[in-house]
Amino acid sequence: MAQGRGWEGAVLKLMRAKDFSFTVTEAEDVTPDFRRLRLTDGGMLAATGVHPTMWVRLWFQNGGRPHQRAYTLVDPDPRTGTFGLEFALHEGCASDWARAARPGDTIEATVQGTGFEAPAPAPGRLFAVADPASLPALNSLLDTLGPVPATIWFEGDPAGLPLRADPARHEVRAVPRREAGRHLVEEVRTALPALLRRAPEPYLWIACDTATTRALSSAARKDLGLPRQRVHALGYWRAS
Repeated sequence: MAQGRGWEGAVLKLMRAKDFSFTVTEAEDVTPDFRRLRLTDGGMLAATGVHPTMWVRLWFQNGGRPHQRAYTLVDPDPRTGTFGLEFALHEGCASDWARAARPGDTIEATVQGTGFEAPAPAPGRLFAVADPASLPALNSLLDTLGPVPATIWFEGDPAGLPLRADPARHEVRAVPRREAGRHLVEEVRTALPALLRRAPEPYLWIACDTATTRALSSAARKDLGLPRQRVHALGYWRAS
């Protein structure tokens, strides 16, 4: 399957990545800009197992060339060999494929480098920074941490989106996207120091665009002194 995928496919194959073919079984428009698919896994979950925020690389055609994007599995079920994918729609070949996807359509995928372990000890409070692109991963994390309370900065409007926040223990702070994410960085950097002082064993999880994620991760470690093992940061997309 790696043939025709250029250097990215060749590198992944050398890293012993595993290839699978998924088949769409259901498609649903959650909002005009957010689409959910359900797929069969082609034997993947039995071969790889499941862990929190697990993601896969999907392969799309972009002007005749292979293009890969990473997506988090939603409610993976090894028993039935099924899972969901959710797409925050915008311009691009991945969103174009998702908009057009219908039951019976297939997509090739590669699994490599998706390991994530829940923080130990369990945090006294989770601090999460996310957006529609990382919403499936955020939901997986909230499910995994169960009763742990959380403060969530969500860039964009979460109304109508399947955010699994429980008002009894999750505080959601919606932040409009301004200045290419710099507004979000300032909001988090201003509020976080006081919140951290009141939180035993805090854990910071950051998953936004690459530049925003990098800025917040650097601030957490250099300015706030959070140890590396209590910060998880991964850029989910690049602003153009």
